[in-house]
Amino acid sequence: MRLHLHLISDSTGDTVTSVTRAAVSQFDGVTPVEHVWFFIRTEAQLERVFNFVDALPGIVVFTLVEPHLRDRLVLHCGQRGVPCVPVLDGLIDTVSHVVGATARQQAGRKHVLDEGYFSRIEAMNFVMRHDDGQQPDKIYEADVIVLGVSRTSKTPTCMYLANRGIKAANIPLVPERPPLVDFSKLKANLVVGLSIQADQLVQIRLNRQRMLGMDRLGGGVNRFGGDYAELDRVREELRFARRLYSEHGWPVIDVTRRSVEETAAAIYQLYQERRNPDLRTVLVGDEESS
Repeated sequence: MRLHLHLISDSTGDTVTSVTRAAVSQFDGVTPVEHVWFFIRTEAQLERVFNFVDALPGIVVFTLVEPHLRDRLVLHCGQRGVPCVPVLDGLIDTVSHVVGATARQQAGRKHVLDEGYFSRIEAMNFVMRHDDGQQPDKIYEADVIVLGVSRTSKTPTCMYLANRGIKAANIPLVPERPPLVDFSKLKANLVVGLSIQADQLVQIRLNRQRMLGMDRLGGGVNRFGGDYAELDRVREELRFARRLYSEHGWPVIDVTRRSVEETAAAIYQLYQERRNPDLRTVLVGDEESS
């Protein structure tokens, strides 16, 4: 049977995902359908999750710290008869008492070398082979292609996606250079553009220069790309990238105030929506009612 699992976390979702997978692995004949909701930290975000829980009922599993969000989630699920499990509560209670023996049903099933494990390894290798536009002739095999100007966290974002089993490639955008791939052939791929506020990108690039010992020398000479960290140059690059994103209709994520984990979570959500017909149906209904 298919079992919808709504995994809700106020962080990266690693804990709730790992625990839930370990539990479901104990049951034969169950096909889990995971809907992972990362960085849920406001009531508005939680309300949007409720739309999917209502449309695709199953089991809600969560790790939320804020009491009002926990209470709101438990109340909503209780009113609709949807099982709602706080995965860490029981463990915390047990550890606090530290008495008696611990029952073990079956150890190790989560850690078997299953298809998911090898998928993650393959995705990691793919990311390394296709970092920074390498092997452009094979880049069309990617599940996700991340575009952005220099220092917009493309590589670490792809590594986080690979940890979810997603084959991600990234392509640097430089106005003076011809594109490394034929963008018109990326119809089957999820292509996501990264953007950032110019002043923050300047600071990131300056820090990078200092770390590598490539900051300004006497006489205004810059050994790292001339005007690499100049505000006007950065603005030009960002305008070029935004025009490209708009021309092709690609989704854009502003990473100015996002951690790498949050950026990866946002891309993963787009990937889920693209791949999961159930989610796509709910999204259309949600957009029409808003």
